[in-house]
Amino acid sequence: MDDDLYNDWAKYVEFRAGNAKNLLDVACGTGDLTILLANQYDVTGTDLSEEMLKIAEEKSKDAGVSIPFIQSNMLDLFELGNYDLITCFDDSICYLKDEDELAIAFNQAYQHLNDGGKYLFDAHSLYQMDEVFPGYMFNHKEEDSAFMWSSFEGENPHSIEHELTFFDWDEKIGGYKANTEIHRERTYPITTFVSILEDIGFKNIKVSADFGKSEPKQDSNRWFFEAEK
Repeated sequence: MDDDLYNDWAKYVEFRAGNAKNLLDVACGTGDLTILLANQYDVTGTDLSEEMLKIAEEKSKDAGVSIPFIQSNMLDLFELGNYDLITCFDDSICYLKDEDELAIAFNQAYQHLNDGGKYLFDAHSLYQMDEVFPGYMFNHKEEDSAFMWSSFEGENPHSIEHELTFFDWDEKIGGYKANTEIHRERTYPITTFVSILEDIGFKNIKVSADFGKSEPKQDSNRWFFEAEK
């Protein structure tokens, strides 16, 4: 991923953090954004993937920062404490399968925020999901590896299936080994996200685009949500 995106997410957080001191980065992946945020906050990273967390730990050591990385599901954060800020970026919220799971994830964030704390997340827009992704293809090849990405319309409204195939050269067989992953994502109208947030108890909900730099438009690719406990 383009490193500039991580810088943009970090700036988005900085401009909305207020006096926040500690932060939970949900669905932190391999920790690139978490490490950036650790320059300003007492950060904890959490992700469902143990493999990604191991990579995140190595990256944080290389960066010279100490960050606790904890394996958990955004639908079940019960083992974690309370924070001034909770973030969930890179459209990770779109991996939840339906509105019920969305409500559970929002409620988990709410329960683990300090009073006055903020929940910051982003999501694919309807335009991105319905107009941009269907039929999208991307191929990349290096000396000993290759990558193919194809996207198809999903079964549910405003959903997509990404087929990711990784090819790695294997000397033993004198050829490439292929590994295919299917990633399913789903989004909803802005009004649906806001309604569920309000039902949970969030207030002062703000929605923007372009990392908070503009109002959402018809052709915005990603929406950004800010909600206060």
